[in-house]
Amino acid sequence: MNEDHDTLAEVYTRTTDTRASSATLADLETARRNRKSEWKRRQGGQTFLDHLIVTVRGGKGGNGCVAFHREKFKPLGPPSGGNGGRGSDVYILPTPALTTLSSVPRRVHGLPGGAGQGTWQHGRNAEPTVIRVPVGTVVKELGYDDPRRAPDEWEAEDEAFQELKDEDQRKAAWRERRWVHYPRWADENVERDAFKQAERAVWREERERRWMRRRRYLDPLWLDLSTAVESEADAAERDVNAPLGLGKKEFLGHLVARGGAGGLGNPNFVSQTSRSPKFATKGQEGERITLSLELKILADVGLVGMPNAGKSTLLRALTGGRAKTEVASYAFTTLNPVVGVIRVADDGTFEGELRGLKVFEETAIEEELELERQLVEHADHSNFVLDDGERSSSSDSELVIGDNNADQHPGYPFDILESFRFTISDNPGLIAGASSNVGLGHSFLRSLERSHALVYVVDLAGEAPWDELRALRDELEAYLPGMSDKARLVVANKADLLVPEGDYDDKEAVKKAKAKLKRLEEFVKTEMVILERGETTGDVGVGKHEGRRTMDVIPVSAKYGQNLKRVVLSMKGYVEEARKGVS
Repeated sequence: MNEDHDTLAEVYTRTTDTRASSATLADLETARRNRKSEWKRRQGGQTFLDHLIVTVRGGKGGNGCVAFHREKFKPLGPPSGGNGGRGSDVYILPTPALTTLSSVPRRVHGLPGGAGQGTWQHGRNAEPTVIRVPVGTVVKELGYDDPRRAPDEWEAEDEAFQELKDEDQRKAAWRERRWVHYPRWADENVERDAFKQAERAVWREERERRWMRRRRYLDPLWLDLSTAVESEADAAERDVNAPLGLGKKEFLGHLVARGGAGGLGNPNFVSQTSRSPKFATKGQEGERITLSLELKILADVGLVGMPNAGKSTLLRALTGGRAKTEVASYAFTTLNPVVGVIRVADDGTFEGELRGLKVFEETAIEEELELERQLVEHADHSNFVLDDGERSSSSDSELVIGDNNADQHPGYPFDILESFRFTISDNPGLIAGASSNVGLGHSFLRSLERSHALVYVVDLAGEAPWDELRALRDELEAYLPGMSDKARLVVANKADLLVPEGDYDDKEAVKKAKAKLKRLEEFVKTEMVILERGETTGDVGVGKHEGRRTMDVIPVSAKYGQNLKRVVLSMKGYVEEARKGVS
């Protein structure tokens, strides 16, 4: 009887542990999805967007007021209507925290100004409207002949009047958009000389504004928001002669659309012949403008390669797994550019190699290993013991620091050792015809225009990596002539696959691998020569010259993190050279 009881207790314990393990697995998966959703929410959108057409309207000005002052013993006071407030101006501000245009609305409408009130109370000016865009956005105003352009404020009004065939109806609609009348005085105001004189003044002012709006199309707006400009603006606005304690004005960005002016109250129309005007003007419409936003990723080094060449794995290896880029065995895994930061110490040590990750697997495999590791940590608190095989498999992703790096650690401790940093972007795979917008096409090539240096990533284990190089160079030149001259390095990835199963004692396989690498180096030396254009200063002045440069070829294994230090040092040299040239 006691043996049966012990057996039932053991079965119940195992069942309870199994259920707890399943529940824990589900909770961890739910927590992981919640973290990913929270990251997307902070980005302001769930998709990457690098080109957008935005229609912007400044806020409408508030209407003026028709009122007369009334108080005790003064039944017929003077005109006391207040002016309307100004409509909201629309600014565009580069924000470093954003990485995509998906959070920018396609229609932006500024807030209207407040209406004037009696007793000389003016309307409130509307708060400015700020459009936040990522750093690296190029803003262009669409031209007058562009079919994507929305009608401006004057064209929209003309289109509304075209539906009215009668001239009197058009004139009445025009007056209704511009005038506020005292109750039951609209018809009588139209016949008064003071109103006609004010109407002519308004018409002359509008004619001047129409002419200025047409002139603006000759010089459309163009902004290159390549840097966050808050600090520069503060420095520019600082006045040494300003009084102490003067408040600092917040920088809102670049003005793209002005809000409409507020309407005038009836005291503004008092004259010698009209002592109690019973009309006021409505607020003006804000400017309407159509903008083309184009995001060009700002990275010091851009990775260029065919699909499935190992660019994402290389970026993860260089950043020690911090770059959140998708890795899988199929092509076009990366659909959006991903930027990582490389931090380097004086001795050439980079932060990624200190994280101790030995193997960079596919994303699905790494997530499964991470889930198992979290289960192990949770089970330690519940006295749930794994066998040795499971424990060894889950420890591959833990932090391992060798004896030679005992004083160097990733994260905050590395801040003391850091002497240089640069950014590197993993871009979607390039295929033949990308310059003609085939595949991801222009959305991929657009993100490479701002890079100081380009790095070709080819599959050394493929049949003909030199053909990949030729195709990559031709597509870059077809998209933008001279763009391939930015290339500085060829990373021959997947070098570990040349020797099957890592058997380096196989002399025949090693010999073939060396021959293949040598052929690739000869191809780069003979057919991938780069033209360098610059200026020289001599006794006769400044002259231009062209030089020839040969790219370096470095074989690596991004999956196992081999020979990456040489890649990082080479990239560092290219970035330093480019930054000196820019400055």
